[in-house]
Parts: sequence; structure tokens; C-alpha cells
Amino acid sequence: MNAVALTFDDGPYPSTTPALLAALGEVRATFFLWGEHAAAHPDLVRAIAAAGHGIGNHTWTHPRLTSLDTAARDREVRRTQELLTALTGIRPELFRPPYGDTDPAVAAVAAGHGLTEVLWSVDTRDWAGCSADEIVTAASAVEPDGVVLMHEGRPATVEAVPRILAALAARGLRPGPVRG
Repeated sequence: MNAVALTFDDGPYPSTTPALLAALGEVRATFFLWGEHAAAHPDLVRAIAAAGHGIGNHTWTHPRLTSLDTAARDREVRRTQELLTALTGIRPELFRPPYGDTDPAVAAVAAGHGLTEVLWSVDTRDWAGCSADEIVTAASAVEPDGVVLMHEGRPATVEAVPRILAALAARGLRPGPVRG
């Protein structure tokens, strides 16, 4: 298969999410939403869902989960699951630990909520303040069945998305959401 999963972490953000949705157009992606941000911007969560994108759990406060006890890890995931389900009517099935910080205990908490943990095969490093050109170059390393990590709060990422989509199409790769 020539599918590639496009993923966006940490949103939603009023400053970039609407432009990102527009840049994606008919292409579907997976958005791993930060609970606090989702609570602050419920209409953007609904817009992401209404556009047909996948929505995953990215915890409530974006902590390093391996540094928390089991109860705190569970609260982070549960609160976000409850909110995203209430806002969209769809219970998330995918989970991305902040920073990719995971271990068997984190995986067990996610599994306990019926979530499949999703990491990535290509990190665009947009979180480090990369330019749109650098993000496009990084994304070009993705192989079929790969997962591209991006962050929706970065204007350079929004700028890069149309070029990433064009480059994937030129390679015969079909961008889409993570398949659970």
C-alpha cells in the first residue's frame, strides 16, 4: 500500500487550526489533541471532526507520562477521552504520548482506555522552530505506511502542508489518517 499517515499534535489553536484545515482540503489526517486546548476551543475540535479527520488523545496537560504515577497518568488520559468523546460523539481509539515518552506502564494505561499507542516514523522537527522548507524536506523522508509527526500550532507547518501534499502525490504516496 502507498498510504502515509499525516499527524498533527498539540492543538487545537485558533491562530493556526482553521488555516491548517483549509490547507489539507480534502486530505484527511489525524489530530492528536491536547485536552486543555480542546476544552478551551471546543468549536475547533468539532470543526476537525466535522471535516472528517481522525481525532486522537494527547493527554490533558501534555506531561512526560513516564514521570507520573499510575493514577496521574490515568487522569491525563481519561479526562481527555471524556472531553473528546463529549465534543465529537466519537470515542478516540488512538493515543500519542507527549514527546513520544512511553514505557510499558504508559502503554498499559492507554490500553486500559481502549487506545492504541501511535508514535511516528518521521519527525519533521517543526516543534523546534524549523522553517517550512526544512519541514518539507524532513517530511520527504517518509516511506509507504510511515507516520509523519507535525504540530498544528506552527505557522511554518501550515505553510509546508500544501508542498508536502504535492511532494507525496508526486511520489505516488497517498496521505491520510492513521489506520487504527
